[in-house]
Amino acid sequence: MMRGVPKLNIVVTGGAGFIGSNLCDRLIRQGHRIVCIDNLFTGTYGNIQPLMNHPNFRFIEHDVRDPLKVYGPVDRIYNLACPASPRHYQRDPIGTLRTCMLGAYNVLELACEKNARVLQASTSEVYGDPEIHPQVESYVGHVNPIGPRACYDEGKRCAETMFFDYRRVHRARIKVARIFNTYGPRMLENDGRIISNFIVQALKDAPITVYGDGTQTRSFCFVDDLLEGLERLMESADEVTGPFNLGNPDERSVQEIASLVRDQAGSQSRIEYRPLPQDDPRRRQPSITKAYDLMGWKPRVALNKGLRTTIDYFTLKIATEDAERSRPAASLRVQGGRSSSRRRTPVAQGSAVQ
Repeated sequence: MMRGVPKLNIVVTGGAGFIGSNLCDRLIRQGHRIVCIDNLFTGTYGNIQPLMNHPNFRFIEHDVRDPLKVYGPVDRIYNLACPASPRHYQRDPIGTLRTCMLGAYNVLELACEKNARVLQASTSEVYGDPEIHPQVESYVGHVNPIGPRACYDEGKRCAETMFFDYRRVHRARIKVARIFNTYGPRMLENDGRIISNFIVQALKDAPITVYGDGTQTRSFCFVDDLLEGLERLMESADEVTGPFNLGNPDERSVQEIASLVRDQAGSQSRIEYRPLPQDDPRRRQPSITKAYDLMGWKPRVALNKGLRTTIDYFTLKIATEDAERSRPAASLRVQGGRSSSRRRTPVAQGSAVQ
């Protein structure tokens, strides 16, 4: 937790998603006032339900592709709004591009209006299938601009361009974080990401699907470590803009991760191999020297510990869902509606977010 930070008015777009909801939890614990904005395309109401009756938390169902208007002061904006897994961002590629570009534009306009710091959650995908290893922030990338992943890769690259142009033209108070593979509680179980896929398959004793021969590598950062990095970046001096790589440099093969998850889950699953998707990067490892030198940040949660926490989360989630499916219909009807719907405010296009 950052020490000595005053209580702030903070907007978190994509706040009902995996990273966003964990960030909202962290900021609420610190005493900040949070406006969480999400269109629930991949975010879920369940992720933020424990916060809905908190006096410092407000949820707005809204799409960042539409203009944002927030009454009152805003000190910080975390822009996390965008589907981040290939399964989801390829479902509506034009929508993904619009979210990256129009979403960046709208949050930057709000930041300039409020003189707020604004942090863009960019991605390691801006490096594409990299030709240097590990990836440093000065590397301009190796991206296919017309491939099936381009809607996300190039959309995020365009958003970075917009952020730095707003700084040059409007003196916007920007921060840019390039987030590498992140895992932890509240990941979606059906989003196609490696860790969540492997865990859910292992817990169900289903075949664990590895794409390619499993020798391709990834580096996985536990969500708590990432949140610490995001907050350190946000609270750094205005002249510290980034981009900064935020990820864990502990590089592992996909095959190794599959075996590790299977063993930790106590699963009997076999490993199945399938063709590697187009433009899937062969190696991924961040250089975090810049983040460590300028912010003192480095990940602290070991992979074994983070996996144990994440497996425990999915074990409980799957057991709860199984119990709910087996519950008689009559008992389900007794539950009624959402008890905290009074703090859930839908917003139409162009209307005000209060």
